[in-house]
Parts: sequence; structure tokens; C-alpha cells
Amino acid sequence: MIKVLIADDQAMVRQGFGALLGAQPDIVVVGDAADGATAVSQARDLAPDVVLMDIRMPVMDGLEATRRIGAGPRVLILTTFDLDDYVYEALRAGASGFLLKDAPAADLITAVRVVAAGEALLAPSVTRRLIAEFAARPHHDRPRPAALNALTPRETDVLRLIARGRSNQEIAGELVVAEQTVKSHVGRILAKLGLRDRAQAVVFAYETGLVVPG
Repeated sequence: MIKVLIADDQAMVRQGFGALLGAQPDIVVVGDAADGATAVSQARDLAPDVVLMDIRMPVMDGLEATRRIGAGPRVLILTTFDLDDYVYEALRAGASGFLLKDAPAADLITAVRVVAAGEALLAPSVTRRLIAEFAARPHHDRPRPAALNALTPRETDVLRLIARGRSNQEIAGELVVAEQTVKSHVGRILAKLGLRDRAQAVVFAYETGLVVPG
């Protein structure tokens, strides 16, 4: 059973999402919060698997709440549009994915299941937003991080393709290997680099200069 906490300052959003998710046989809504501070407190007390987190909330915004929640639950950011100014910072804070508030009900249910399973949920528009963020920054020669030395050449190739927004199936086709082999590589990459999921792997690849925009 997937335990979900809903954090949004609009009561109607909390109730609507709660009713929708609570009707699923494999999902239970364990609590809701109207601000970020309450979300952090409830995340600690209720130990949800997934937190649906709105960005703009009183007392403490969703960005700071995501940072404070840390490595426990997966955080799925709720946003009103796909080019939200906070996309990049939310990923750095530890968010595992993004979902538009006006997305179809089926997309919300799927998103919760995907994130709970340990996958990242990065829409192509979000990946493009990330790339644009890094493309706008001045380029400097950066030393190769020591952590990258732990990766095999094949794992490094897989990480580059993850950062380009490729799915496991697409990576398997490009490297001419089985999809299960790619999944194994991804698992080892995350473990070696101490990353939570693919979303953090994308940020890591760009921040370290392993991948550059373009």
C-alpha cells in the first residue's frame, strides 16, 4: 500500500486529490497539510511514501519543505505550469518529479505510483527547462568530481543518456543492451553517487560538467 501525504494551501485541491487517490486499491491518504511547515511535521510523524507538494504555500513554501523532509518520502511537486521558476531548485532540493495541477486524474494516479516505485517523473518540458537553466550559465572548466571515478565507462555512458532525458528503453536501444541491463546500471549509478533517483542524477550530470547543454 502506497501512503500519500497531500500538501497544498487550497482545501479543495487537498480534498479532491485525497478523494481520487483514496479510491485506489493500492493507495491510502494518511494526511494533508495546508502549509510547508505542517507538511514537514506530518512527513516525520506519518512516514508517507509520497508527498504531493505544492510550491507556493504560506508559513513555509514547498521548496524549503522539500529540503527539510530530506531522504525519507519521495516528493512529487505540484505546479500550475510546466515552466515554473522553481523547477531547478526543487530538483536540487530533492524532488523526484513534477505534475501539473490540471493534469488528468489518471496522470496523478500514475505519477504517485511511478514516484513511489523509485522512478523519477520528468516530463520532456521539465528536462528542457533544466537544460535551458544550465545553458544560460557561464561555462567554466570544472575538475572532474572524484565521485565520477567510481563509475565504469558503461555506467558513465548511461548517466549521460539519463541526463539527456532518455528512458531506460531508449538507452537500451542506443547502447544495444537489454532494458533490464540498463535498470541494473541505473541502480548502481545511484548507489555509487549517493543519489535518490533519476531526477537527482540529471542535476548531478549537469552540475559536474559531465554533460553540457547543446
